Amino acid sequence: MTNKNTTLTIILMSLCLIGLVSIPQIASAATVTSATLNKDAYTAGQTGYISVTVYNDEASNISVTEISATINYYYQDGTVYVQKFFTNATLPSEIAVGQSKTYQVPISLPVDVASGYTSSTVEAKTDIWQSLTSRWISSDRPTYQVKLYIESPYKQMYENGQQDLQDSQKQLDDTQILLQEQKVRNENLTNTSYVLIAVIVAFALACAALFFVLRTKPHPIPQPAA
Repeated sequence: MTNKNTTLTIILMSLCLIGLVSIPQIASAATVTSATLNKDAYTAGQTGYISVTVYNDEASNISVTEISATINYYYQDGTVYVQKFFTNATLPSEIAVGQSKTYQVPISLPVDVASGYTSSTVEAKTDIWQSLTSRWISSDRPTYQVKLYIESPYKQMYENGQQDLQDSQKQLDDTQILLQEQKVRNENLTNTSYVLIAVIVAFALACAALFFVLRTKPHPIPQPAA
């Protein structure tokens, strides 16, 4: 009877161990320590990216299987729209114990998105390495909230107009500088021409005076022979 109870106990313990191994396990393995946008503000139709840093704070290696960013939009007509973006990194990506890795999630805003603040939820799906069973098991899915600001298109139009005005003013200033420099060059050329003309006239007068002196110099009168 005792042997039967022992055998039954061993069978039950084995079944429990098999059940524990076969049931998907969830373990805390990673933390999203930061998620930052590449710009302070965006305009409708712009593209950008979110830099997401994942930290392994466990005693085993983890594997990042998915990095995503879900953004809630409001269109200009008030319609709510949800869009999900994924990292362009090659996954899965393994992170050693106590180490971090940063991933980029490209985003693209609709052309008719409403201005203002909108929320973005960054999420990382991870697995953790279980030494006991020598396999990866599902782990936690840490998240991080990011606020994204979309500027008004009228502000952008105003800023573009101001920029065009500044560019036009700069072109006008550059043209005035070029004209002033050309004026100075013309004046220098004119002054040089006047000096050259004065030298030529002085030289001509000097030649004329010399010629006159030579013409008016008395010549000896020949004496008749005795």
